[in-house]
Amino acid sequence: MKILLVDDHRILLDGLKFLIESQPEISQVDTAFTVEEALERINNEIPDLIISDISIPEIGGIALAKKVKSKSPGTKLIFLSMHEEPYRVKEALATGAEGYVLKKAAHEELLKALREVADGGMYFSAEIQKILIQRMRFPEDERILTDREKEVLTLIFDEFSNKEIGEKLFISERTVETHRKNIYQKTKTNTLVGLLKFALENNLVGGMA
Repeated sequence: MKILLVDDHRILLDGLKFLIESQPEISQVDTAFTVEEALERINNEIPDLIISDISIPEIGGIALAKKVKSKSPGTKLIFLSMHEEPYRVKEALATGAEGYVLKKAAHEELLKALREVADGGMYFSAEIQKILIQRMRFPEDERILTDREKEVLTLIFDEFSNKEIGEKLFISERTVETHRKNIYQKTKTNTLVGLLKFALENNLVGGMA
């Protein structure tokens, strides 16, 4: 079985390659550090299975997955990600991916996912299974902001910059940027006015300073 690993963290990529290529059923393990590099490798030789991160620079893992499934529907795909947000999981699975494993999972779980997907099945980490069940019970829950996102939203309305928000919440500026992006995606808005409208409609204003 030929595997392609896609992630923009070289240390993680090297570790995954070492882990997976030691398995007897694996004949070839290639790696790609960028989406462009991944597409080049796929054009040269279509892998049996791809394990990809979601947060990759350029077009991202979701767009890569769509391109892969369009070019080679038979290629299996597992997302290996730190993201547990329901809307992100929904986007990932909408590409036709057969698996979703969290990066905090043990090596054994990833290998189990690989084998189950390779055998024609599907595999999702326990936390992802809970999200899928929650979505079936309460379809609108994916739009609800996390407590941290509500904190960031409050500070956005108070006109603090990303750097200032990061200092107040003791998180990095990059993490604030990620929260801000997630808030806009979840609320399906791209302006401050849109955010305010969402906050009013969902009774979020009362908790704001």
